[in-house]
Amino acid sequence: MSYIFTVNEVREKQNITVEQLRILLGNASEEELNFLYGQAREVADKVYGKKVFKRGLIEFTNYCKNDCYYCGIRRSNNCVERYRLEKEIILECCKRGYELGYRTFVLQGGEDGYFTDERICDIVSSVREKFPDSAITLSIGEKSKESYQKYFDAGANRYLLRHETANEEHYGRLHPTELSLVNRKQCLWDLKEIGYQVGCGFMVGSSYQTIETLYEDLMFIKALEPHMVGIGPFIPQQDTPFAKEKAGTLEMTLRLLAMIRLIHPHVLLPATTALGTIHKQGRELGILAGANVVMPNLSPVDVRDKYKLYDNKACSGDEAAEGDANLQLRIKNIGYELVCDRGDYC
Repeated sequence: MSYIFTVNEVREKQNITVEQLRILLGNASEEELNFLYGQAREVADKVYGKKVFKRGLIEFTNYCKNDCYYCGIRRSNNCVERYRLEKEIILECCKRGYELGYRTFVLQGGEDGYFTDERICDIVSSVREKFPDSAITLSIGEKSKESYQKYFDAGANRYLLRHETANEEHYGRLHPTELSLVNRKQCLWDLKEIGYQVGCGFMVGSSYQTIETLYEDLMFIKALEPHMVGIGPFIPQQDTPFAKEKAGTLEMTLRLLAMIRLIHPHVLLPATTALGTIHKQGRELGILAGANVVMPNLSPVDVRDKYKLYDNKACSGDEAAEGDANLQLRIKNIGYELVCDRGDYC
């Protein structure tokens, strides 16, 4: 079965077999890869046109009760300089972003017990009151269904919760025993049932990942039908047990972005910060492989380098909201338009 024939089959059926995945991740010529990426672009353009949606990322706490083996803000990492942003600072970040044209704010943080449901709801309702035409996305980990409902009722629209891997054994090799894939998946189903626009995702090239575990990821995404899928290359962090592990690659990430676009034509698909970290044109290459979302950093400058999920994280220049004008130009130069709207799933 040829590479190009396989790409066409996946696009036509909006589905993939493990053998097709093996072919699309196997040896390929530049011409074959360009065909894959071109098909993904064509599918994305058919749904969203040449639009790239921007979300303003606000990393409001780097405290976390979890001890995930790959994560730089894991609770046992004593090298992290911890911080929390007060509500007034978060609102100021939103104000600055709104003035720059952002109409989606992503409030992201570790699983920090200081931010009780009451505090989260207060922050969300305040953002909703001041910026009523904006979407509010939360990315704060595993909570009860009751908590998710409270946030939704307070005004949150979207929730990002990467599943990391859909294979139970693989999940256990990335996380301590107190965390469970069953609960992780249930959280995503709960969020969807409540009515959030839901995002899941995984790291590309994480330790112990195989073709088979990647296939399970794609099948879980197929079953969940999320509104957004966030994938990016695994990048090791020096103060974690995975410090010496091999990083994920640009090419593998681009191939998987393209495959996800072919399987899920309507999905909102970010060209992630991690992609921009491993290659200076990572964002553009992601868009040219089917991505249609970017998430520049709106966090205060003095805390950005403290949210160290992985080493050498790009959080300034065009990866930050201040670089908005240059980012618009870079995206225009590849034939796309960075737009100022909520960028809802359609």
